[in-house]
Amino acid sequence: MAKSYEDLVAEARRQTRQVSPEEVREALRSGEGITVVDVREPEEWGQGHIPGAKHIPRGVLEYRAASDLPDRGARIVVHCAAGGRGALAAKTLQEMGYTDVANMEGGLGAWRERGYELE
Repeated sequence: MAKSYEDLVAEARRQTRQVSPEEVREALRSGEGITVVDVREPEEWGQGHIPGAKHIPRGVLEYRAASDLPDRGARIVVHCAAGGRGALAAKTLQEMGYTDVANMEGGLGAWRERGYELE
């Protein structure tokens, strides 16, 4: 049976670690050496993003991962606008050999709802 987008996202969420916006913010504030990767489209990025995040749109993640994220053991948190693309991106990075990857639950929407800072 063919899988829908929703099926693929649900599967990716089950197979990847999910972290809260609070956990991400605390890791950034404490200097824990976390890399935040924003997989939204360029026009979304231009409307605001997490300070210090790397922008690698989902559509080019596989192509740019090795050059933009050379340390496959680095702590990486990916996010999108609401969580679906982020979950798919986290699963992809795991499949590419990245060992410490998580998806931020709720994406940037959840970050904004909490009133956290944006660039």
